[in-house]
Amino acid sequence: MKIRAIIVFVAMLCCCRLGAQHVAVKSNLLYDATATANLGFEFALAPKWTFDLSGNVCAWNLGDWRTRHWLAQPEFRYWFCERFNGHFLGVHGLGGQYNFGHLPANIPLLGFKDLKDYRYQGWMYGGGIAYGYSWILSKHWNLEAEIGVGYIYATYDKYPCTECGTVIDSGKKNYFGPTKIALNIEYLF
Repeated sequence: MKIRAIIVFVAMLCCCRLGAQHVAVKSNLLYDATATANLGFEFALAPKWTFDLSGNVCAWNLGDWRTRHWLAQPEFRYWFCERFNGHFLGVHGLGGQYNFGHLPANIPLLGFKDLKDYRYQGWMYGGGIAYGYSWILSKHWNLEAEIGVGYIYATYDKYPCTECGTVIDSGKKNYFGPTKIALNIEYLF
């Protein structure tokens, strides 16, 4: 049974077209700078269309600061010149879970303005539009910058401290603003 599965898998790989500029593997350097694990894949769909799927996870705390989250962002991209080169527009979705709080300053994540004194956790989903540019560095390496704006719907529970389980408020939040920012280093197959 295992031999048959291996033969089917190898046959499927032989049928796949994996030439130059058909698949990219990427990492967002901005997430890397904040110790957030991330990975993205982009697949060619047509001469000027690609599908990008990226995700990230931050599963640790920095002292009393709570910055845990996971996020997935699928995106369809239209390239003005050719895929993986030059200007592009994207339409993205997003979904994930968060647990933010007791940050050293009131950084307005998802529109919460009191993250210095409280902790928020919940689910979020939404979408938006993006603009980006990709620079060819070599045959297999690119550098890509992207910024997106859109809408996020978030549910939340509010807590007075980092570790306590006493909910002091629950609700829903509508956020309009930046939904994506990336400086990706990518390897093209």
